[in-house]
Amino acid sequence: MAKTKSVYFCNNCGAESPKWIGRCPVCGEWNTYVEEVVNVKSASSSAGGFASPESGKVRPQRIDEIQVTEESRIDLGNGELNRVLGGGLVRGSLVLIGGEPGIGKSTLILQTVLSLKGHKVLYVSGEESARQLKLRAERIGGSAPECYIVCETSLEDIFVHIRNVVPDIVVIDSIQTIATSAMESSPGSVGQVRECAASLLKFAKQSNTPVLLVGHINKEGSIAGPKVLEHIVDTVLQFEGDRHYMYRILRSIKNRFGSTSELGIYEMRQNGLREVANPSEMLLTQNHEGLSGVAIAVTIEGIRPFLIETQALVSTAAYGTPQRSATGFDLRRMNMLLAVLEKRVGFKLAQKDVFLNIAGGIKVNDPAMDLAVISAILSSNMDMAIEAGTCMTGEVGLSGEIRPVNRIEQRILEAEKLGFKRMLIPQNNLKGFDTSRLKIELIPVRKVEEAFRQLFG
Repeated sequence: MAKTKSVYFCNNCGAESPKWIGRCPVCGEWNTYVEEVVNVKSASSSAGGFASPESGKVRPQRIDEIQVTEESRIDLGNGELNRVLGGGLVRGSLVLIGGEPGIGKSTLILQTVLSLKGHKVLYVSGEESARQLKLRAERIGGSAPECYIVCETSLEDIFVHIRNVVPDIVVIDSIQTIATSAMESSPGSVGQVRECAASLLKFAKQSNTPVLLVGHINKEGSIAGPKVLEHIVDTVLQFEGDRHYMYRILRSIKNRFGSTSELGIYEMRQNGLREVANPSEMLLTQNHEGLSGVAIAVTIEGIRPFLIETQALVSTAAYGTPQRSATGFDLRRMNMLLAVLEKRVGFKLAQKDVFLNIAGGIKVNDPAMDLAVISAILSSNMDMAIEAGTCMTGEVGLSGEIRPVNRIEQRILEAEKLGFKRMLIPQNNLKGFDTSRLKIELIPVRKVEEAFRQLFG
């Protein structure tokens, strides 16, 4: 008979304590410890005990004796997802996909597995009924005879279904709804999430079957549950975007089998998610000619260049305190750029409202956006439109200088491919760069004042 005891776990990092404490000594967060009732197995049956020499299945190997083979990957038939995963789904891997409620996580996974040919898939749903999944499958137009649906929340019953079906891919939607009878706590608790994820990881590695987990996120935007969940899995993907806009971005936060610099972009439609092969054409509106407050920036997300529209509105403050608002851009960085404009260039914006928006509802963290941001703000302030066919890239320093940016050749080629005629770039980026084969005119600028003279005369 197994004994039971109470243990306290940190909701943030998963640290364990025999009693409740206010501040976690591991991660430093306050009031994150919750009580969990766990089963204590005897030492003879404990998996953590030392195995006898006769029962040992592995032995230490010299590093030069280990044989390295190419990772076997499954083509998911989804170019964006394949790219973010590093070329496909690795057999025996555990992949966690997180995102806000209603952002499209389940739609992405269901749409992907329904399009697979020649692979048996077991889709385990702990949140939706089989009828709901059938209705969604009909809406997105997918039909796969080898896709099996089961609505189950017991981990032991899930493994029974896996043994009966013998799938090539297992999908768990979501990990927070799964519970094991080895623990008496409720589903979604720290202990349950950790134990279920560890059991699924052991299954994936032993059977060489890939497992896709769908995970919730908390109000801070990180994966809900213990931090150890992200350490257990092989790959962590973040599916993000604004539900009021049509675009979704799939980022790789952790990837043991590929790069974390890749980025996938989707467009949410009535019949599911559509891959966006060329995001630049969709993030640029074609009717901004002659409008002030619009600047085109050449940015890079991960290793993927694309052009994006930066919109700004500057108006006289109607009330005593001027407003500062930024959507899709860091508000603190915008305030810094406004201070540079006032101190180094002489534009008085202290008594004016400034609103900034990155078109398409996506969030951009590339510092090369700085030049486009201040150009859009100045264009709105002077009510002068930037000449059509002009784009720009460059980081702005506190002294007003235009600092060089990385991957300048990729940025230039992307702008040239989309038909832009002029591009403002940092002067230091031209060193050792061959411009003879380019059709786009490159305008090197060293300071903010030079950029403004080129744009507004």
